[in-house]
Amino acid sequence: MKYDFDSIINRRNTNSLKWDIEENELPMWVADMDFRTAPEIISALTKRAEHGVFGYTIIPDEWYCAYIDHWDRRYGFNMEKDWLMFCTGVIPAISSSVRKLTTPAEKVVIQTPVYNIFYNCILNNGRNVLENKLLYENGKYSIDFDDLEKKLADPQTTLMILCNPHNPVGKIWNRNDLAKIGDLCHKHGVTVISDEIHCDLTDPDCSYTPFASVSDVCRDISVTCITPTKAFNLAGIQTAAISVPNKHLRNRVNRAINTDEVAEPNAFAIDAAIAAFTVGEEWLDELRTYINDNKKAAEEFLEAYVPSVKLVSSQATYLLWLDCSGLPLEGAELAKDIRTNTGLYLSAGSSYGGNGKHFVRMNIACPRTTLIDGLNRFKQYCDKVNKE
Repeated sequence: MKYDFDSIINRRNTNSLKWDIEENELPMWVADMDFRTAPEIISALTKRAEHGVFGYTIIPDEWYCAYIDHWDRRYGFNMEKDWLMFCTGVIPAISSSVRKLTTPAEKVVIQTPVYNIFYNCILNNGRNVLENKLLYENGKYSIDFDDLEKKLADPQTTLMILCNPHNPVGKIWNRNDLAKIGDLCHKHGVTVISDEIHCDLTDPDCSYTPFASVSDVCRDISVTCITPTKAFNLAGIQTAAISVPNKHLRNRVNRAINTDEVAEPNAFAIDAAIAAFTVGEEWLDELRTYINDNKKAAEEFLEAYVPSVKLVSSQATYLLWLDCSGLPLEGAELAKDIRTNTGLYLSAGSSYGGNGKHFVRMNIACPRTTLIDGLNRFKQYCDKVNKE
C-alpha cells in the first residue's frame, strides 16, 4: 500500500473524546478512526494554517465542484450547485431540519436499531419517535414494509430519517428498497431526511445508491446529508453539506440552518472538504481495502475463537454489529461488564433501539495490531462468562 494504516498514533492527551479513558482501557466505541487523515488533506490544512489569518470564510465554487464531481464520478449522480448548502455537520443539519420541517408533538419515523443520536434530534426538539423496527432473520436485516406503511400513514407522522448505508448494521439499502420507501413516503405526505454520512465507506466491491438518485419522487421529497468527515476522519473540522433538489423544501432547510447559525464554515472546513474530494480518492480506496481486511480478520477470529457471538454480515462502515444473544448479559450491562473485566470499551447495542439490546458495536477503524488486541480482550471476556 502507498499509505500507512499500520502505525499506531498515540491519541491520549489530545482532548480526544474517544481516548479520554483509563490507561489500561482500549476504546473501540465512538465512530472516529485511529488513522491519520490523507496526507494530501494534511498538506492543504497546513498550507491554510501557515497563512496565519483565520477570518470569516466564504464558500467558493471549488467547494460545490468538489461535491458535485465526487458524487458524479463515484456514484453516477449529478447534483446541481443550487441544491447544495454548507452545514457544520450532519447532526446539526438533521436537528435543524427536524425543527423546521415538523411541529412539536409530531412523529418522526426511524428504522431501528439505528444511530442513537437520531433519538436526540427528535426528542430534544419535542417531537416523538416512531420506530419501524428492522426484521432480523438468519443474521440479516431487512425492512418491514407493512409496518413502515402503518407508521407513515399515521396522520401525525410528517418526517422519516433514513440511514443509508445503515449504522450500526452496515446495510446498503438497494435501489428497490429505496424506491419503495420513497413511494410510501410520497403517498403519505412524509418528507425524508437521508443521512448518507457512511456512503464512502463501502466494501471495495460495493457501492451505495444515493436516495435522491432513485426516482423523481425520491428526489423531490428528500433532504440528503453528506460529508467527508466520516470517511476521511475529519469530524473535528465540522464540515458537511446538505443537498435538496426541491427548491421549496430547500428554502425551508436553508432558513433552518441559518436560523440555527450552523451554515457558516470555520477557517479550515472548506479547504478540508475540497482536498478530501479532489485529491484524497486514492487514500480513500486504500482505506476501504484496509478496513475490509480488518473486517475479514475479525470474522475469522470470531468464528474460530468466539463461536457464541455472531457477526452480522455488512457491506459498509467500519463498525461491527455483534450478536451477543448467546451471552448471559445484555444491553448497557453487557458493555459495562466487558469494559470492567477487560478494559475493552464497546458501544452498548441497547442505545440503538430495535433489537439492539442483544448486541454490541465495535469500531475496527484502527491498525491491525489494535484490532487483534481488542478481539483478544473480547475473547477473554466471552471465555470467562461462558465458563461461569
